[in-house]
Amino acid sequence: MSVDIVKVSSKKDLKIFVRFANKLYKGNPYYVPSMPFDDMNTFDKEKNGAFAFSEAELYLAYRDGQVVGRVAAIINHRANEAWNVKQVRYGWIDFIDDMEVSGALLDAVIAYGRSHGMTQIVGPLGFTDFDPEGMMVEGFDRLCTMALIYNHPYYPEHMKKHGYVKETGWIENRITIPDSLPEKYIRVAKLVQQKYDLKVRKFTRRQIRKEDYGRKFFRLINETYNVLYGFSVLSEKQIDQYVNLYLSLIDARMLTFIEDADGELIAAGVSIPSLSRALQKCNGEIFPFGWWHLLKAMFLKKPDTLDLLLIGVRPEWQSKGVVALLFVDLFQTYRDMGFKYAETNAMLEDNHKIQSMFEPFEKELHKRRWIFGKEI
Repeated sequence: MSVDIVKVSSKKDLKIFVRFANKLYKGNPYYVPSMPFDDMNTFDKEKNGAFAFSEAELYLAYRDGQVVGRVAAIINHRANEAWNVKQVRYGWIDFIDDMEVSGALLDAVIAYGRSHGMTQIVGPLGFTDFDPEGMMVEGFDRLCTMALIYNHPYYPEHMKKHGYVKETGWIENRITIPDSLPEKYIRVAKLVQQKYDLKVRKFTRRQIRKEDYGRKFFRLINETYNVLYGFSVLSEKQIDQYVNLYLSLIDARMLTFIEDADGELIAAGVSIPSLSRALQKCNGEIFPFGWWHLLKAMFLKKPDTLDLLLIGVRPEWQSKGVVALLFVDLFQTYRDMGFKYAETNAMLEDNHKIQSMFEPFEKELHKRRWIFGKEI
């Protein structure tokens, strides 16, 4: 039976596209549903600032009138220029266990890339690092986090059979929140704070907006992450977009900012209670009653696990012990709030600086994900 690839060209098509994975994985105990309204905004050229330097097409795979797969073809011109490559990205890729289906989807991305002069296909990647990225290759029996991709074990096998190879990889750790931090760690934090006259700042949401700390934070992220694989510097429109998103999710107690003696932001950590179980309960749908599950997880009956969403330290401060000061505040807060575990975001396998931040803690490396690519 043949596979028909159809370009998404209407709002109806887009709704089918963004909901396909939630239907494919419904009932899977480890998959965390995406929020369709959030995905709709991601693909809205008016709302997503990434379209100022990116272009994309979305495709659905049909067989006998049924949707059997989806994929986004994305060209991020800013990232390509920064990294001196000609890459078309494939993202939001999901498919049934059928080589013909996965091959047809990838071929559509390749054709799109070639028509725009691209010479390589890589993914899964989104428009930016703040979109879901990386195909899971280990950890299929572990609950996924809200910000990352879950996929069936057959996905990477399809990629290898289609001739794709590993471009880079990420790891994820599950950290046990200690009853108390090592005395040496606390001592280092105090010495660093005194030596450099650093200030640990905590804010309410209102203060974050009033003092513009949302924008300050994402500008810090631009400086911190711009050396990482495929990173695309965020525009001011994107920064505004992410400030509004994150401020709607956060408990301000789980944010820590560190300033130098001149009041400049040099480090920050953002974390939230894990929303994975809440999203499973409502299948990613906020209405009519999904909002209640999210509200309860965020503010009323918190889970025992939190997600370490973003940690940023200005490059010139990364080897001066500032992380100890940041973590002393954050992990004491986690313990006081009753959390038992913390899930790290995906960390590049060769990013030993960020991995070393978690050396003092009991941890388990429990997930791996790869980027697959090939020349076209």
